[in-house]
Amino acid sequence: MAKIAVVGSYGVGLTVELDRVPDAGETVIGRSFRIDHGGKGSNQAIGAARLGARVDFLTAVGDDTFGQSAGSLWQTEGVHAEIVVTSAATMTAPIFVEPGGENRIVVVPGALEQLSPAHVDAFSDRIAAADVCVVQLEIPVWTALYALEVAAAAGVRTILNPAPAPAEPIAPACDYVTPNESEAPSVAGAQATFVRTLGDRGADLDGELVPAFPATVVDTTGAGDAFTAAFAFALADGLDERQAVRWGCAAGAHMVEHAGVVPGLPTRAQLERRLASLPV
Repeated sequence: MAKIAVVGSYGVGLTVELDRVPDAGETVIGRSFRIDHGGKGSNQAIGAARLGARVDFLTAVGDDTFGQSAGSLWQTEGVHAEIVVTSAATMTAPIFVEPGGENRIVVVPGALEQLSPAHVDAFSDRIAAADVCVVQLEIPVWTALYALEVAAAAGVRTILNPAPAPAEPIAPACDYVTPNESEAPSVAGAQATFVRTLGDRGADLDGELVPAFPATVVDTTGAGDAFTAAFAFALADGLDERQAVRWGCAAGAHMVEHAGVVPGLPTRAQLERRLASLPV
């Protein structure tokens, strides 16, 4: 069984669908509202678990209703979570979705700001037991970079999904980075294989274009998380880099056809059907 360790975020998405985002000082009427489980780390952990991986997940939540509901989610999805409970609020992310699926997201980190290298040390045995360690940047950057160092020292392959892009450029030492086009400059100095996600054009694997899978876009939220989860799973399951990127592209295509992130994360059967629809 593929084994993946994820060090990252859990939070709640507060999604508003609207015809257009308001200008400064303007009020507009939204079309719908929903509350969803989210956080890039949690999304990627669930995505990998649905594909069949053994997933261990380190994150931080608040002692509040949102944090309390997270444990039930991970138990249902088969994710083995190490949860740091803090006095700060669970991370929230207001998401504004316009017609055509384009989105704007604001992240309020809350409890995640207290996830520290000491917590990574306490989780290090799970990292060492993994085939791949996946990290994102909704947690403190120094904690994310430390998790990559711990994994590398244990001989575990590492993936950094540099989202959201850090305020200052970083040059992490890891095996793979999976930025989108806007995030790529922030990790341009990384000592890694670059896998740039390009939306409806597919992905760029160190200069080689891997084409996208056809999809009818409903909501692009979570497409990068679905990509990274499937890419990580495929590597951990023994596929080569290009095949792993194809798995990522297929997962991203599946995701954008669904409203909400967790409902759009594919199972292995769903992903294999999409992969078969576009032969190599």
